[in-house]
Amino acid sequence: MATDRKNPTFEIVAKTTYGLEEILAGELTEIGADDIKVLNRAVRFTGDTDLLYRSNYCLRTALRILKPILSASVSNEQQLYDAIRLVRWNDWLDKKGTLAVDATLMSTHFTHSHYVAQKVKDAVVDQFRDRYGMRPSVNIDNPDLRINVHIAETKLTVSLDSSGDSLHKRGYRVVQGMANLSEVLASGMILLTGWKGDTCFVDPMCGSGTLPIEAAMIAHHIPPGYYRKDFGFMHWPDFRPELLKKIREHYTPSFLPSVITYGMDNSPEAVRSSRKNAGSAQLTDHILFQVCDIEAAKKPADRGIAIINPPYGERLVQEDLNSLYKRIGDTLKRSFSGFDAWVLSSNKDALKCIGLHPSKRITLYNGQLECKFNRYVLYEGSHKTATNNPAQPMV
Repeated sequence: MATDRKNPTFEIVAKTTYGLEEILAGELTEIGADDIKVLNRAVRFTGDTDLLYRSNYCLRTALRILKPILSASVSNEQQLYDAIRLVRWNDWLDKKGTLAVDATLMSTHFTHSHYVAQKVKDAVVDQFRDRYGMRPSVNIDNPDLRINVHIAETKLTVSLDSSGDSLHKRGYRVVQGMANLSEVLASGMILLTGWKGDTCFVDPMCGSGTLPIEAAMIAHHIPPGYYRKDFGFMHWPDFRPELLKKIREHYTPSFLPSVITYGMDNSPEAVRSSRKNAGSAQLTDHILFQVCDIEAAKKPADRGIAIINPPYGERLVQEDLNSLYKRIGDTLKRSFSGFDAWVLSSNKDALKCIGLHPSKRITLYNGQLECKFNRYVLYEGSHKTATNNPAQPMV
C-alpha cells in the first residue's frame, strides 16, 4: 500500500524508547515512509495523511506519532507565548472543543514543563477568546486536540499528537500485572531477536502475558492498532474515516492454526491474567499458558527462542535474586538446547549468575531503568561439540 503522491506530504515524527530507533526505522521502511532519519528516541520521516494513519495503526515500536506544525526560537515566556499565537488554532480545534498540552524540556531557559504547558494553553485559548469570545476547555484525559511542545535550549517545536493515548495501549489488556512490560518494549525486544513467527516462541516467566501476546500478534500479522477504538487524529477537523476504514481492511490478521506461542509462570494468578488478556486479543487458541516453576520449564520444540523478563530486585534481596538467575541459567542449559535465549534485566550482578556468556548485549530502558538485553546461544550438546558443528543462530 504505497503512499499516494497526489496527496501533500509533510514531516512526521515517531517517538519510541531508547534502543528501538533502528527497529522503528525498519518498520517505517516497510510501510512506505520516505526521508527516514533516526534520532534519539525518535525517527523523523516524510509522508501524507495515509501514512500518518498507517503509522498509528501499524508501528509496533512507536509510542506516539507527531505532526510538527511550528518551529521557532524562544528564550523567554513572552517569546513562547507570541510564537504559539502565530498558529491558526481554529484549523485544528473547534472553539467548543477540548485540548491538552504535553511539554518536554531540555533547556536552561525553560525548566518547568508544567509551567510551559500552561503558557502554551493560555496562548491557544486567548487566541480563541480574542477571535470568537469563546474558548476551548482543557481535558487532560481525552482531549479533542493534544499538543506536544518540545524545547531544546531555544529551539521550540510544536506538534500535533495524532495518537491520543500512547500507542503502547493496544486495547487488549483487561488485567494488569504487578510490573507490566510495555507492549512497545515487548514488541521491540521480539523484533530485535529477528523472530518472525517461523519457530517456537517461549516466555518461561510470562507475568500477565505481554511477550507471548505480542509475539502472537507478530506471527499472525495482527497490527498493533487492531484492537484500538480511538486515535487522536480521529478528533481532527480533517479526519477521513473512509481512509482509516481502507487501512483497517488492508491490514487483516491471518490467524494461522499452526503457529502457537507459549507462556509459563509459577503464579496461577499471573497465568489467569495472561489467559484473560489473550482472550481479549482473540488469541486464546494461539497461545498456550501453563503454571510452571522456572526449574520445570521445558522447550516445546527443538528450535526457537525464549525471552525472559525476570524480576530486577525491587522486591527481592540480592542473594535471593542471584539464586533465581542461577536457576534461570541452569534451566536454559538443561532444557533449552537448540534455542536462543534472551534475558532483560537492569541488575548486572544478577545477570552474571546466569552462568552463560552472552553473544550479544543490547541496552534498553524499561521505564526509567537502564537494562541489558542479553542473548545466549544454547548449543546442542557440549560447547566443544557445538564449536565443531554449531547450531545456527536465529539472528
